[in-house]
Amino acid sequence: MSTYLTFTTRTGTPIEPRNFNRVFESHCRRAGVPRIRVHDTRHTCASLLAALDVHPRVAMRILRHSQISMTMDIYTQIPSPETRKALDRLNQSLDRSSET
Repeated sequence: MSTYLTFTTRTGTPIEPRNFNRVFESHCRRAGVPRIRVHDTRHTCASLLAALDVHPRVAMRILRHSQISMTMDIYTQIPSPETRKALDRLNQSLDRSSET
């Protein structure tokens, strides 16, 4: 079985998965966002890219998928007009809260 080292320590050695998860959760807490699994960040990224009207081929490259069907069928949920309005309101709310 081969190992893919996506994240390494400052010295280049593999990060212990439990340590990575602990640090990830700490960053989520400090950012004030809900705790999710690291893998779920891929779904979130894909959905946000779709909501921002990023071309699917560009999203595919960002997510490092080999086939567009993976990006479109599994990872993204194309938002409805109501969802877009809600996202716009959320964005405005976040913009206002960052100004204070």
